[in-house]
Amino acid sequence: MLKVTFTLDDATIARLERTARRLGVAKSAVVREAVLEYEARADQLVDSEQARLLAAVDRMARRAPTRTQEQLDEELASLRAARRGVGAAGGA
Repeated sequence: MLKVTFTLDDATIARLERTARRLGVAKSAVVREAVLEYEARADQLVDSEQARLLAAVDRMARRAPTRTQEQLDEELASLRAARRGVGAAGGA
């Protein structure tokens, strides 16, 4: 483990000490657990990001298609064939 130094305000220190005492663990254990939980939440989209991305999808869904279904089918067939070719050759 690596020893680090942080500057925390008095209220945060009090919370940290209170939590460590209540759980019967070292303050460093509380900090490690808090960082793990924060990281898991940080990987999720916040409401504003989710709303922005959904709005972009909605805008795209309302646009008129630029290619025919036949063109899309041909492109998909080409992509599938190319993937099969790579897999069959055992390549990258």
